[in-house]
Amino acid sequence: MKKIILDLDTGIDDTLAMSYVLASEDAELIGITGTYGNVLLETGVANDLNLLSMFGREDIPVFKGVSHPSNATDFAVPDSSGIFHGKNGTGNVDIPTRATRKAEETSAVDFIIDCARKYGKDELVYVPTGPSTNIDAAFAKAPDIIDNITIVMMGGSLTQPGNCNPFMEANVSMDPEASNRLFATSADITMIGLDVTMQVLLTKKETQQLRDTGTKAGTFLADMTDYYIDISEQEDPAFQGGCNLHDPLAAAVAIDPTLVTTYPINLMVETEGPSIGRTIGDPARLLSQPKNTKVALSVDAERFVGRLMERLLKLARESE
Repeated sequence: MKKIILDLDTGIDDTLAMSYVLASEDAELIGITGTYGNVLLETGVANDLNLLSMFGREDIPVFKGVSHPSNATDFAVPDSSGIFHGKNGTGNVDIPTRATRKAEETSAVDFIIDCARKYGKDELVYVPTGPSTNIDAAFAKAPDIIDNITIVMMGGSLTQPGNCNPFMEANVSMDPEASNRLFATSADITMIGLDVTMQVLLTKKETQQLRDTGTKAGTFLADMTDYYIDISEQEDPAFQGGCNLHDPLAAAVAIDPTLVTTYPINLMVETEGPSIGRTIGDPARLLSQPKNTKVALSVDAERFVGRLMERLLKLARESE
């Protein structure tokens, strides 16, 4: 059984990623580390606590991470995040349960370090679905854990244009310097980028199944995801009939890597100039072995979406 840490900037697809792991019998969610991105850190952490309360999983601890990029002192949510995830991160749909607890006193960075030392890379998978800031800070503080943790990240793109501009994917754009340092380490990284996440969709046919459960959780998940579908149709010129499943695909691959096929490469992130934020092969490590990053280039979309719906329906039926 995989032990999972989700590092979330809890917007809509982060919520779906959390739901996937919670409903997976072959994974144990041992903690959530909060970050910034789709929303401010404090908003994301509040969403995490409220969602866990709704799902009846208040046993899972939530930790506050770094609240801003590594080269900045503050952070403002981009307008695009407010559009695609709503001002509250969950499509302007209220989470129907309010948590009575707060985040842990231990920092997200220290929690990551402690878990890496305790479990090791064969047991622990860290899944960042926002910027790389928290794991970058953990590696800087405790370099001994770099080879002691498996990372499955949602971010970047190798074969597709970015979703911020032709070069830049949204998560990497938040802290390109941190992502560049991450790729430069020897850590075991799988990159679940736009190459594959743009190939997996959820439609209103699936969200109606969630609504039909008749539970508060099912209705919430349906309303939230319908917002994501509607705003994608309105704002995305490449709309394919549903919303892309960026973060839940990363969570699913953390549990079952056979959902994707990957290409080994040593990556870098461009940190200046017009193509800042681009994830591309590092020419300085072209011949270096082993290649520390595996980039997902194809996905078994049907198998993944089927598993996602099985888990979402299970969780919705078992919740309030």
